Amino acid sequence: MQFRRDPEPAPDSPARPGRRRDPAVDEAVKTAVLELLAERGWDGISMDAVAARAKVGKASIYRRWSSRVQMVAETIGELNRGEAAAPDTGTLRGDLLEVVGAMVLTLRGPLGDASRALIGVLPHEPDLAAAFQEGSLGVWRDTFRQVFGAAVARGELDPTRLGTAAAEAGPAVVMQRWLVLGRPLDDDLAQEVVDDVMLPLLTR
Repeated sequence: MQFRRDPEPAPDSPARPGRRRDPAVDEAVKTAVLELLAERGWDGISMDAVAARAKVGKASIYRRWSSRVQMVAETIGELNRGEAAAPDTGTLRGDLLEVVGAMVLTLRGPLGDASRALIGVLPHEPDLAAAFQEGSLGVWRDTFRQVFGAAVARGELDPTRLGTAAAEAGPAVVMQRWLVLGRPLDDDLAQEVVDDVMLPLLTR
């Protein structure tokens, strides 16, 4: 990874031992990335535009990321990671309700708007697509994997079901409603997906 160096690193630069990144700058950049993606889409976002919207120096942006692909992918991935923590309710149903519910809330919010702006360009931006798969989508994939693994350990779930479409059906329903059909993600959607789709397929 290449970083552009300045003669006098700013206080939030990670280049010097003991120096820590300024969390205020990180938060400002995250907000700017979400806003710009929702307003302008992928073609309207750049390192300079994010720096201007976040009201931070361009040097602060370039110290953290070497390209807009890296900046956007890491920012969206990190924000998803904050929403997709694996729960521990003690039951498969309880865990799935928590995770699917968190997915629904995420897609209904600013992070969902930003992600929608990216999805359409992924076929034309292979580097962004790869980073999105490993980052944002990977975060949710890992969370479901942890939930299923805990259910297997408790004896609630046959591990042979995990390599089938049954394990993917629930999130697919949510994504289809959000991205393809354009239907609202209702408050009761998580319970419908878990009780009517995921549990019948996974535990039959």
